[in-house]
Amino acid sequence: MIELILTKDGSHTLYDSELGVWHHSVNGALQESTRIYIELGLWEKAQAGKEIRVFEMGFGTGLNVLLTFIEAQKHDYHVDYTTLEAFPLSVEKYSALNYDSLLGSDVLQRLHQLSWNQQHEVMKNFSLTKIQDDLLKYQFTQKVDLVYFDAYSPNTQPELWTEEVFRKIYEAMNEGGVLTTYCSKTVVRKALIAAGFIVEKHPGPRGKREVLKAIKI
Repeated sequence: MIELILTKDGSHTLYDSELGVWHHSVNGALQESTRIYIELGLWEKAQAGKEIRVFEMGFGTGLNVLLTFIEAQKHDYHVDYTTLEAFPLSVEKYSALNYDSLLGSDVLQRLHQLSWNQQHEVMKNFSLTKIQDDLLKYQFTQKVDLVYFDAYSPNTQPELWTEEVFRKIYEAMNEGGVLTTYCSKTVVRKALIAAGFIVEKHPGPRGKREVLKAIKI
C-alpha cells in the first residue's frame, strides 16, 4: 500500500508500506530534491541557451522533473530529460501531490499524463521522455551530462547500486558529467569510485549529514 505523507517542509511524499520505503525524506521532500539534484547537479552543469541532457533513475512522484522544468524556464536552460521508472504511480496517487500548489506551477499532472516511451516537447526548451523499464535492462541511446540517481535505497534495491550499474552509467556520460544521489553509504561511494568516478561528499539537506556528487573526469 502506498500512503500520502506530509513532510516537515509542507510538501508531500509517498510511503510504500509493503517495502517499508519513503520516496523522499520526511524532513522535507522539496528541500531534499532541491539540494541534491538542483543545487549540486543542475546549477553546476546547465548554462543558459545550451542544451543539457539529464537522465533520472526513478521518476516516482515527478518532483525532480518538475523542479528541473521550473529552473529551465526561469534561467533559459535547454533540457533534454529522460527518466526511467519501472512502476509508475496511479492517477489517484499523483493527483493528490501538492507540488504544483507549493511551487506556483501547473504542469505536474501533465508530466504524469504524458505517454510513456516517447519524447514530448513540454515547452520549446524542455523535452521529456519517460521510459517504463528496469535500469538493468535499459540501454542508453545517447550520451548524458547529468544523472539524478534517485532509486530506492541499497537496502531495498541492492542490485541498482553496484559497480556494474555505475560503470554502465559512467560509459553513457559525457566527460565532465555529474551524478548526484542522496545515498552516501560507503558501499555506494566505493562502487562509484570503482566504476571510474571522482566522488565528492557534500553537506546534505536538513536531516541528512552528507550526500554524494560523482564526476566523470
